[in-house]
Amino acid sequence: MAERIETLIIHLARATGRRGQVDRLLSDTPYPARVIDAVEGSVLSAEQQDRVLADHPLFKPRYPFPLNAGELGCFLSHRTVWQMIVDQGLSAALVLEDDVALVDGFDRAATFAAQHVNTLGYIQFQVRPVPECKTVARGENVSIVQPKVTPLRTSAQMVSNAAAVRLLALTKQVDRPVDTFLQSHWHTGLQLACVVPSGVEDRTAQSGGSTISTRKPIAEKMKREWMRARYRAAVKGRSRNG
Repeated sequence: MAERIETLIIHLARATGRRGQVDRLLSDTPYPARVIDAVEGSVLSAEQQDRVLADHPLFKPRYPFPLNAGELGCFLSHRTVWQMIVDQGLSAALVLEDDVALVDGFDRAATFAAQHVNTLGYIQFQVRPVPECKTVARGENVSIVQPKVTPLRTSAQMVSNAAAVRLLALTKQVDRPVDTFLQSHWHTGLQLACVVPSGVEDRTAQSGGSTISTRKPIAEKMKREWMRARYRAAVKGRSRNG
C-alpha cells in the first residue's frame, strides 16, 4: 500500500463556536484535510441505539456507567473515521477533534509519528502530560513512548489502516466510551503509544465547552467518583498485568 495519510477532523455541526477552530486546523495540518460530520448521539433512534449498545459487559473490568448520548455519538464518530480509513485505502490518518490547536512542534511530532504508526498502530498526541512510560522510539527533540496505563482522551491521534480494521471488528457493539475502550489493550491487542511533545493543545474552554458532559446532582457526582475510582484501579491492575 502506497503511503497515504490524510487529516480527518471530527466536527459536530451544531458546535458553531468551534467552526473557526476547525478552519485553523484545516490550514495548519501538514496533510490533505477534510471535515467529518460527528454523529449526534441525541438524535439516534431507540432502534439505532439498541443496535450498537451492548446489553451486557463485553469484557472486564465492567464499565460502571451507561453511555450517555454524547459519549455514544463520540464513539460512533471515531468509528466513522476508522471506516473511512479503510474504505479510502489510507495508510493512516491524523484524526483530530474540533477542540484542539496545533502549536509549535506539531509538524515534527506528526512526521515522527508517521514513521512509526504502521508498526505501533495507534499513536496519541496527548494534550496533557504523559505519566509513567517507556520510550520505544527517540528522535531529535521528539520521542514516542508507551504508558503503562493508556491516557484517556481522543483529542488527536494517528491511526494506521491495520489498527482501523481491528478496531472496527471489535466495536460492532460498544459498552463504554471510546477513550476507555482504547485503554483496554488486554482486549483490543493494541497498546497505544504517545508522541511527546505532541504539539497539540486543548482548546475546549475557548471553543464553547464540552459537547459530551452533562450536569448531575452533587450526591450523584460523589457516587460516580467513587465508582470511577474503583474502575480506574481495576484498569490500572489490568494494564500492569497485560
